[in-house]
Amino acid sequence: MSAFCFADLTPDAVLDALEHIGFVIHSGLTPLNSYENRVYQFIGELPEQPEIQRWVVKFYRPQRWSHAQLQEEHDFTYELLAADVPVVAPIKLAGQSVLPYTGGYFALFPSRGGRTLETDNEEQLAQLGRFLGRLHQVGQSKVFQQRPSFSTDSHLLQSRQVLQQCPHIPAHMHNAFFTVLDQVITEATALYQPRQLIRVHGDCHAGNLFIDQQGPFFVDLDDCRMGPAIQDLWMMLSGERADQLLYLDIMLEEYQQYCDFNPAELKLIEPLRAMRIIHYMAWLARRWDDPAFAMNFPWFATDKYWEQQALVLKEQLFQLRQPPLSLQAGF
Repeated sequence: MSAFCFADLTPDAVLDALEHIGFVIHSGLTPLNSYENRVYQFIGELPEQPEIQRWVVKFYRPQRWSHAQLQEEHDFTYELLAADVPVVAPIKLAGQSVLPYTGGYFALFPSRGGRTLETDNEEQLAQLGRFLGRLHQVGQSKVFQQRPSFSTDSHLLQSRQVLQQCPHIPAHMHNAFFTVLDQVITEATALYQPRQLIRVHGDCHAGNLFIDQQGPFFVDLDDCRMGPAIQDLWMMLSGERADQLLYLDIMLEEYQQYCDFNPAELKLIEPLRAMRIIHYMAWLARRWDDPAFAMNFPWFATDKYWEQQALVLKEQLFQLRQPPLSLQAGF
């Protein structure tokens, strides 16, 4: 199949795809906040499930993940559900969850409402720690065969190659920017030496975590891959060092009821942060030809953005050279 272009994914095309698989549509489409994929909410019903309800349809970005990689993500989600880990999973139609569409793929999810998890709420963090422990208990039971791992090659070296070709970095900043970028890459590469990789959520931040009357639940495993356990914990740590230690202790107290945590992984936090910072810049550069990116991230093409990023990299270089967080006695 030849790949389709997101520019061709008009509302009529989305509705045609949904009707083709049997949906009776009762509303229009509401776009949801997603740049990597195209995601819409709607109200409808299926003949085999004659109940009108809210649904979410996700059209995957072409050529990002293969069918096998998408299926592996979905299968991981089903494993989590079977283990009572709260996650929103895609539905299957005629035994399939990865659905073809003119050279690409899409998936259907039940819509589950909730409010954003508060990263400074101790009770919610304790619940999150418990659920992450259960997620990692499942995650370490198998390995991904198709999806990649968090690595310095994918997140640092390949990202640097992309940034080297980026036309938006001001010429007068090239030397200073790439000097500090290379220093961060060198330091992060030396420090990122994980002892164990497991299947992780991969993008566990407040935007992908919601809470309702039943507690926190996970959405969007689009970035799941093999990685260290700390990858799903460190983005929940905010504020000063003392605050980060408090939040980490709260989560790990619940986490370790289900899964052992290796304190040696704390030294991976700053390298992982560096990998995320650099990978994000390269992600914007890779996607800049998509009109949605120029419209939603106009500051990417400004001198001010790159001046700020140079300062961010200098701060991250400082953090990489500081002693890592250390747990209180008892862990």
